[in-house]
Amino acid sequence: MNEAIKNLEPKSVWNYFAQLNAVPRASKKEEQVIEFMKNFGTELGLETLEDEVGNVIIRKPATKGMEDRKTIVMQSHLDMVHQKNNDTDFDFDTQGIEMYVDGDWVRAKGTTLGADNGLGVATIMAILKSTDIPHPAIEALFTIDEETGMTGAMGLKGGVLKGEILLNLDTEEDDEIGVGCAGGVDVTAIGTYKQVAPAGNIAFEIQLKGLQGGHSGMDIHKGLGNANKLMNRLLFATEGLMEIAEVNGGSLRNAIPRESVVKVVVQQEKQDAFKRAFDAMKSEILLEYKYSDPNLFIELNETLLPSNVMEPTAQTSFVRAVQGAHNGVYRMSPAIEDLVEASNNLAKIRVKDGQIKLECLTRSSVESSKEDVANSLKSVFELAGYQVTFSGAYPGWAPNMESPILKVMDEIYTSMNGEKAHVAACHAGLECGILGRNYPGMDMISFGPTIKGAHSPDERASISSTQKFWSYIKEILQHIPHRS
Repeated sequence: MNEAIKNLEPKSVWNYFAQLNAVPRASKKEEQVIEFMKNFGTELGLETLEDEVGNVIIRKPATKGMEDRKTIVMQSHLDMVHQKNNDTDFDFDTQGIEMYVDGDWVRAKGTTLGADNGLGVATIMAILKSTDIPHPAIEALFTIDEETGMTGAMGLKGGVLKGEILLNLDTEEDDEIGVGCAGGVDVTAIGTYKQVAPAGNIAFEIQLKGLQGGHSGMDIHKGLGNANKLMNRLLFATEGLMEIAEVNGGSLRNAIPRESVVKVVVQQEKQDAFKRAFDAMKSEILLEYKYSDPNLFIELNETLLPSNVMEPTAQTSFVRAVQGAHNGVYRMSPAIEDLVEASNNLAKIRVKDGQIKLECLTRSSVESSKEDVANSLKSVFELAGYQVTFSGAYPGWAPNMESPILKVMDEIYTSMNGEKAHVAACHAGLECGILGRNYPGMDMISFGPTIKGAHSPDERASISSTQKFWSYIKEILQHIPHRS
């Protein structure tokens, strides 16, 4: 299966992508892929080092005739988002990603593909290995834990890199040159509740699954269903007719939640009214999302009666807090057309054994609006009696429309494709903003091949786009400006 991937063009890129995808590389579990990358650099005879936090840096001298060009940093992150379909039997800690070709797309069987940011990593590996591609001196920077905390970028100390230009290979549209991105902050609410014996005698499990999901930054404007918010609509509609025992929704802060499972208890005499209210809301939700999430599935099944449920006052506060918490686009940018300025993803909800935990990822390209969204969430959760913390904050990347490397890349793209590239900022959290704090003079650009459905099992990478990207990056390397 993965052998077919290795035979795609450009073979060097797809071969390294297949090798990389054979190595488990979950965020915060990058030990194996760090060793993989260090061995790769060492076997090439190139200077290879691992910094204090686990980033891997490989240095390759300029090819003959390119010694007077500016040193470039080529950067991608080693970790990938691990998501799988509910019916997929797969162990991300031990298994390599199972890939297949579907027309112009490379996909994975029931899991995320890891093209974000594996194709960037594989491209850099192919250039480091090459003997026939002209290029200036290269510092290849492979960061860790981009997806769950930007730990690698945050931990990279100033002075380690000598390059003057950074090429970040983590943009997901091949006609786009990225010049800015959003910052973010994690908003976490923690609460407790008194457990009581259920008044009812019939237990139900509600399953909500089959949502499209996706990247909580790049896809947040698409109106896709959020499993936590949709499940809460069902709970809100039936609140006086049931008791909540457990809630388990979402899995990753930077992925739009695709699934939620809830256990409730209903009194015998309220069963018919509960089912009527449940079915009415279910029909409304399925109708609203039949175009954006056609595979949405909501099911109600009897289950074993739990020993405890939330006491009524705590349940009311919880349901209203989730109902009131903002999810989705908060503000569109007034400065850049079609750019989301601020948003929130209500990513994870856990209710069990007297403990409540809600996790959000708030993003914005403007620091003040990021604070506004975070504070609005804090206000809602504190009114419910929860303790709220902000953590993992990282800065945005302010666009520099006078960037010298932007001018070079824009001209090359137009020459190669007969049309101008789309120069834009994105609503994802790229590492450029963080790296820029310790390397403030570095000229930075982000670009990459077309990848769809990142952070979901629908993730797919375009084969033709990867070929286009490969030709583009080789041309860029030949036109890096001379040192001053």
